[in-house]
Amino acid sequence: MRSVSGKFLFVCLLLLLCLSGCGKEEPVAEKPVIYLYPQQEIAVSLTLDLDGTLTASYPAYGPQGWQVIAHPDGTLTDPATGRSYYCLFWEGESGAPYDLSAGFVVAGDETAAFLEDALARLGLTEREANEFILYWLPRMQDNPYNLICFQDTAYTGSARLTIDPAPDTLLRVFMAWKPLDEPIQLPAQTLTAPQRTGFTVVEWGGAELP
Repeated sequence: MRSVSGKFLFVCLLLLLCLSGCGKEEPVAEKPVIYLYPQQEIAVSLTLDLDGTLTASYPAYGPQGWQVIAHPDGTLTDPATGRSYYCLFWEGESGAPYDLSAGFVVAGDETAAFLEDALARLGLTEREANEFILYWLPRMQDNPYNLICFQDTAYTGSARLTIDPAPDTLLRVFMAWKPLDEPIQLPAQTLTAPQRTGFTVVEWGGAELP
C-alpha cells in the first residue's frame, strides 16, 4: 500500500506541475512583415533586437541581420543570391507588456470595415491593409466581439529595429487583440500617422492574447 500511495502522490505531483505551467506561453508576435520603399535603388541593412526568441524569418535572418538591395517599387533583392522578395518576414515569442488600457471593442462581423478605416488612419496603403486584413480577418470575424489595441512603445520598445541608412518615414503598426464573448468599456485610441515622405519603411504585425 505504501508503494501504491507513493506512486499515486508522484503522479499527482506531476499533474500539478503540468497544470501550473499551462497557459504561460509568451504571446507570439505574428507575421510582422517589413516593406521598404526607397526613392532610388539602395543597399539596406536591418537588424532586429527582440526581447524574446525569434522563431521564424524569411528570407533567413543572418548573423548580420538582413542585407538587401531595395528598389523604389518595393522589390527587395538578396545581393548574395539575386533572389527577389516583396517584404521581409519575421515571427517571435516575446514577453512584451502590451497596453490594453485604450482601444476598441468591435463586433466580429464589423471587423473588416473597422480595420479598413483604422489601418488607413495609421498610414497603411490599401495593398498593405489588404494583406493585414487577409491574414487576421479569418480569426476575428466569427468572434462575438474583438478587443483591438494598436501598440506604440509597448511593441517598439521590445522589438527594436535598426535600419541603415535610416528611413525618412518609419511606420510600425502592431495590433494586440483578443476575442470577447461580451463587450467591455474602455477609452478609444486616437489613430494618426506621419505623412509618408522620402525613404519609407513600413511594418505591420499583431499578437492574439489569451
